[in-house]
Amino acid sequence: MLVKDIAQKLDATVVGDGELNIERVANLKTAHSGEISFLSDSRYRSVLAETQASCVMVKPEDQSHVTGTAIVVPDPYLAFARVAQMLDTTPPVAEGIAPSAVIHPSAQLGANVAIGPNAVIGAQVELGDNVQIGANCVIGPKAKIGAYTKLYPLVSVYHDCVIGAHCLVQSSAVIGSDGFGYANDKGTWVKIPQTGHVEIGDYVEIGACTCIDRGALDNTIIESNVIIDNLCQIAHNVKIGFGTAVAGGTTFAGSVTIGKYCIIGGTSVFNGHITIADQVKISGMCMVMRSISEVGSTYSSGIPAQTNAEWRKTAARVLHINDMYHRLLDLEKQVQELKQR
Repeated sequence: MLVKDIAQKLDATVVGDGELNIERVANLKTAHSGEISFLSDSRYRSVLAETQASCVMVKPEDQSHVTGTAIVVPDPYLAFARVAQMLDTTPPVAEGIAPSAVIHPSAQLGANVAIGPNAVIGAQVELGDNVQIGANCVIGPKAKIGAYTKLYPLVSVYHDCVIGAHCLVQSSAVIGSDGFGYANDKGTWVKIPQTGHVEIGDYVEIGACTCIDRGALDNTIIESNVIIDNLCQIAHNVKIGFGTAVAGGTTFAGSVTIGKYCIIGGTSVFNGHITIADQVKISGMCMVMRSISEVGSTYSSGIPAQTNAEWRKTAARVLHINDMYHRLLDLEKQVQELKQR
């Protein structure tokens, strides 16, 4: 694309040569001719004088530091995301319908659906227009997948689950597996059939090897515009609100409700049956054991990395916290008695 065409799509201003041809996006430090990059943090302005990029996207206050061609935008990182989409060379998940795909006669396929080798499409499945199903995917009976959604190879979508339009599901994700529901009969586990399903909205992205369990009675719900990273576990009857982002390795126990526009750091853990308010930020490795009701609040937990020697001392002291607590109570009692004399 020409620089001027990129700027037009971004509704931005070009400073320099708008006729330059751009082939790909690149890192500011390693970019070469024919590539476009960006600077979002003014602390790194010095790199602008060294970069070999044909064009750099910058904020207005950084434009004067660019030695070559610039596109001036309010948010360079967002502009970078838009341009990366424009120049995306990712191949399609599937093209056409592979001869080895197994499609039940009752399945309904929209226009331009693509299904890769060895994929299995079950009875009464509904696939919207321009859906792409990767190789070895399995779509269970009565599942519904909206228009333009892409499933990478080895994705499993169980029966009755619903995925909206323009979604992206990475390889080996599992949608609609049984929730972890059992009763105990004198030491023997009795399975509780999971009769709900999973409902996923539009423009949702789900990372590789993430598992979303079906509801026990009601449904597990992922609202639109949610992004979920790799290796996350979302248990039965969880609800994740619109626009929330969940980083890798996070685990939600059953019946957790997450509000809208929350940001959840990686490997966090959520206790079951709690509710998190809108716009809450959870730091990575946070253990969330109770509901959070304050909108927009930030929570953190966990012990930062220490040297082994420091950690051993910390761990040893933790073992004595209960004794220290009772000693403190005794000291406070003694102080109060002295004050009353």
